[in-house]
Amino acid sequence: MKDVNTFAEYMADEERVSKEERDEILFNARLIGKMIEAREAKGISQRKLAELSGVKQPSIARIETLKTAPQIDTLFKVLYPLGYTLDIVPINDNE
Repeated sequence: MKDVNTFAEYMADEERVSKEERDEILFNARLIGKMIEAREAKGISQRKLAELSGVKQPSIARIETLKTAPQIDTLFKVLYPLGYTLDIVPINDNE
């Protein structure tokens, strides 16, 4: 394997990261980024989101710092008070 010096180089190296793994990593980063953005736009603290969603604040903190990948049911609980849901969309072959 060739040496890599940056995260971008690591992500682009198909011997280290498959397309599916890359897509999952990027999806998680976009999803959590959107969740944080929505929470902050509503002026809701993690503590308040915990009260609204029934998900404990430390769990929300672990999700927001990408330390854990949330279960689907947890995502629905957290996203709903923020005015969001999840959906399944077809793969765009042009990407």
